[in-house]
Amino acid sequence: MMNFIYGPLLYFSIAVFFVGMLYNVVKYIMGLSQKLDRVAYKAHWGKGLVGAFLSIIKWMIPGGTRGWRVHPITTFVFFLFHCGAILLPFFLLQHAVIIENMFGISLPTLPTALADTLSVMSIIGLVGLAVRRITVSYVRALTTPYDWFILILAALPFVTGVMFRFSTSTYECWEIIHIISAEIFLIVAPFTKLNHMVLYFMSRAQIGMDFAIKRGGQNRGPAFPW
Repeated sequence: MMNFIYGPLLYFSIAVFFVGMLYNVVKYIMGLSQKLDRVAYKAHWGKGLVGAFLSIIKWMIPGGTRGWRVHPITTFVFFLFHCGAILLPFFLLQHAVIIENMFGISLPTLPTALADTLSVMSIIGLVGLAVRRITVSYVRALTTPYDWFILILAALPFVTGVMFRFSTSTYECWEIIHIISAEIFLIVAPFTKLNHMVLYFMSRAQIGMDFAIKRGGQNRGPAFPW
């Protein structure tokens, strides 16, 4: 069982994840309007890249945009979860060992105390996002069972990882559940809303390029006549 989930199933899930995400990127680019988007981006590539970079970076900083500042609680729980979601898969010691064994890539690792803190923070952040879906009226109105499924799917690797980390008598069971839940996450992600892990950068880049080129950008003069 352990050989299977650490071997063929892990390779398969990673392959599905990367191929699926690459498909999403290609599909997104091909879906851009030739006249409204691609022509303008090609003609003013330099200004577009600056706008894309600023759009991505500002939304990755707490309080970096008005959208974050007007919703401080949402901003807090969002970044509380995503700090762990971004760092732990790559820089947790156990994960770094697996990555090195599979691909020969040696990554720096987080101190154990920091990794434990990030794990707990991520779970608290997920709980906060769940509470938001229940308590905020307009979010509750838009929430469907599918959204709860996505939230649970995102939570399982963290919850089972914490149980695996701190359990004493049933750690082997939690290890298996943790690995399988993470592999299910990787397989499902490209085909669900979880594909925002990649499409976030695509959409933010497109919006940034639109404002930098077709809408004049930040004090760069009048908009181009596209």
